[in-house]
Amino acid sequence: MTDQTRWGIHEVQTRNKAIKYQRDLVARAMEQVVKMDESGITDLMIQIEAEYERKYGKKKADGVVL
Repeated sequence: MTDQTRWGIHEVQTRNKAIKYQRDLVARAMEQVVKMDESGITDLMIQIEAEYERKYGKKKADGVVL
């Protein structure tokens, strides 16, 4: 068991909670994607790519395969 009074434990726990939250978001989104047809999934992919470009710009998006 890790000593909960050690320096940095709170930061580690906060980071782990953020990671878990992101994974939970993806899992919930995938539950909805399973219910969609091909055209809905295609529209969603286009929106996701546009949002990725908006947030991270052209430089980071060039090396990523979506």
